[in-house]
Amino acid sequence: MRFWTALLCLSALCGLASTTCRPAAESRVPAHAAGQGHSVASNVTRDDYAGSAACEPCHADIHAAWQASAMHQMTRPAKDARILAPFDGTVFRFKEDTARLDRVGGERFVSIASPRYGDHKYRVTKVIGGHYREDFAGVDVSRPSALKVGPGEPGTSGEELVLPVSYVYKRKELRYKGYSVMLPERDGLRAGPVWQKTCIFCHNTAPYLSSFLGAIAGPAARGYQGEVVDPLLPKEKRWNFVVTDDAAFRRALAKEVDFLHGGAPLAAPDFQRSAASGESWDDLAPPQAAARAVVATRENFGERHLIEVGIGCESCHGGSKEHVSNPRVHPTFEPRASFLRIAKPGGPPSREELVNRTCARCHQVLFSGYAHTWEGGTRQRRAVNGPGGSNINSGEARDMLLGACRVSCVPCHEPHTRESGGRTRELDTAHSGNAMCTSCHAKLESRDALRAHAKHDPNGEGGRCIACHMPKKNMSLDGTLTRYHRIGSPLDPVRVERDRPLECALCHTEKSVATLLSDIQRLYGKRFDEGRLHALYPDWTQNALIATLESGKPHEQAVAMHLLGEMHYRDAAQSIARQMVHPVPIVRGYAERALESILGSSSPVDLHADNLTIEAATRAWLAAPPKSGATSGR
Repeated sequence: MRFWTALLCLSALCGLASTTCRPAAESRVPAHAAGQGHSVASNVTRDDYAGSAACEPCHADIHAAWQASAMHQMTRPAKDARILAPFDGTVFRFKEDTARLDRVGGERFVSIASPRYGDHKYRVTKVIGGHYREDFAGVDVSRPSALKVGPGEPGTSGEELVLPVSYVYKRKELRYKGYSVMLPERDGLRAGPVWQKTCIFCHNTAPYLSSFLGAIAGPAARGYQGEVVDPLLPKEKRWNFVVTDDAAFRRALAKEVDFLHGGAPLAAPDFQRSAASGESWDDLAPPQAAARAVVATRENFGERHLIEVGIGCESCHGGSKEHVSNPRVHPTFEPRASFLRIAKPGGPPSREELVNRTCARCHQVLFSGYAHTWEGGTRQRRAVNGPGGSNINSGEARDMLLGACRVSCVPCHEPHTRESGGRTRELDTAHSGNAMCTSCHAKLESRDALRAHAKHDPNGEGGRCIACHMPKKNMSLDGTLTRYHRIGSPLDPVRVERDRPLECALCHTEKSVATLLSDIQRLYGKRFDEGRLHALYPDWTQNALIATLESGKPHEQAVAMHLLGEMHYRDAAQSIARQMVHPVPIVRGYAERALESILGSSSPVDLHADNLTIEAATRAWLAAPPKSGATSGR
C-alpha cells in the first residue's frame, strides 16, 4: 500500500550553481514564460530541478536558516552529522535482547544481540529525523555478504536497514523504534525494512513525478512509497492528475525509468513480464505506463536517484531550474508539465489550497497497521465513513484539507526556520490567535459577539478560538498532546457520537458525561443520538475521561491519560496502571507519564521489560507513599 509521500531531489546541477538567477538576457526559458509574473512551465520531472545550492546566491538568509532547520535535516549522512544519541558504549535492553551503541573513529555502530533473531553489527549510515528524536539506518557489517560491492555505498552490500533503536530528545533516553507508531509490540530487536524502500520518499527530495505516478496508474497499480493525498480525502475534495499529452507523458516516464536502472536490466519481475510481452512505451495508455514506472521506481529508486538527501527547497517549491535561469519566471506550488493538468472541483485552486496541498505531500500520514481515525473512521479508503482525521503527528496538512477553514499552514508554521515554536506559541493566545480567525470571521471580533458565540468568558480558555476549533487531542511525537488540525466544531455530531472523549472534556476534565451533555444542551441547544452515546459511554455518571480510559480506543485512551495526569487525579491511578502493559507500546508511555504526574515521582518501571516485570514494578510504585500534589477524584 502507498502511505507515505514527499518529494526530494539532490545535487545543485553542474553549471547552474555558477549561473544562478542569471539575467534575462541569458535566459534559455521559453519565450512564453519569460515575461514578468509568469510561472515555470514545468516543475515535476527530474530535468526541472536545480538543487537547493542554486537558491543560495539570491536567497542567502533563507537558505542559511533552512540548512539549520530540523525539516531540512530530516535525513543526513551519519558520518558528518551532529548526533545526540549516546554512541559511547551505552547498552539498551529490550526484553531478552540488547543493542550496544559505539563509536570507532568517525563511524558509529549498533550491535544487536538477540536469542530470537541472532547477533548483528550495523554501521550507521543515515540519521533520520531531528525534531523530536533520532532514528537510524545502517548496513550489516557482521556478515561476509556485507562486504560485497553492490549498489549504494562502495564496499558494502548497499542494503541500508532501518535500525530498531531511537533516541528521544525530551526524555534523553533510547527507545525501541516501534514505540513511535500505533503498532502492537514486537518480540525482539530486529533491523527493519530496507531504508530506500520505506523511508526515502518521506524524508528526502525526489522529482514530484515519482510521487504522483500512483494517482495516474490508479488503485490497481502495485503500491509504493510515493503517493498524493487525494485517495485519503472525500470524493468532493479530490484533485485529479490528468494526462493531456500521452506521448509526452510516456517520453517523460521512459526517460526517468532509464535513469533509474542506469542501462542495467530491471530486476522487477512485473517489469520483465511487461517488457517480454513486446509492449513498447508507445503501446501503453497513461495508466499502464504509470504502472510500469511504479514498478521501476519501487524496485530501483535509491539514494543516488535523489535530487537531495534531506528536504530541499524544491521539495516544496517544485523544480525551479527555469526560475534559476531567469528570476522573472516564478516557481509555483501547482504541479506543472507539458503533459499534465490538475482538475480541481470548484475551479482553479487558491494559493492557500496550493500551499496546504504542498504540505500534505508529506504531512498526510495515517500510520499503517492502526485502523482507527477520529470521527469514528478507519484508515480503509473505502470505509463507510471514510478515513477520519489523523490522531498522531504527521497528518496535520491532510487534516487541514478535511476541514472547512481556508487558511494556509504558513501563518502558523514558518517553514524556513528551526521551528522553535515561537510563532505557534504567539498564536496560542486569544489576542494573536483570535485575530487570525476574525480576519475572515469579522462578526466575532467584538468581545460581546465572542461571548455570545462561545458561551465562555472571552478572557478565559474558552475565549480562544483554537481551544474549541483546534483542540489538543492528537498524540505528539514528544509524548504529549498537540492540536487537531481538522478545524471544525466540537459539537459536530460526527465527533460527539463517534469519538471519545467529548471535546468539551478536554478543558472541563472534572465533569461527568451526563453533566457535559446537559451543559451542551443548555448552552447551545444541541441534542445527540442517545443510542450512539450509550454505546460509547455505558455509564453516563462516570467522569468522561475515566469512561474513555476504560472503554476507549488506544488513541482515545492516550488522550484521557494525559489529561488525568495533568489533573493529578489520584483516583485514576489504578486504571492508568493497567495500561502500563497496553498492547500498543506508545500508549504505555502515556500511562507512565500520567502516573509520574499523579504520584509525583519519576518512573522506576522499565517499559522494555517483559509484562510480568512491568506489572510487578508498577504495583510497587503505586504502593509507595503518595507525594504531595496528587488529588483525589470526585
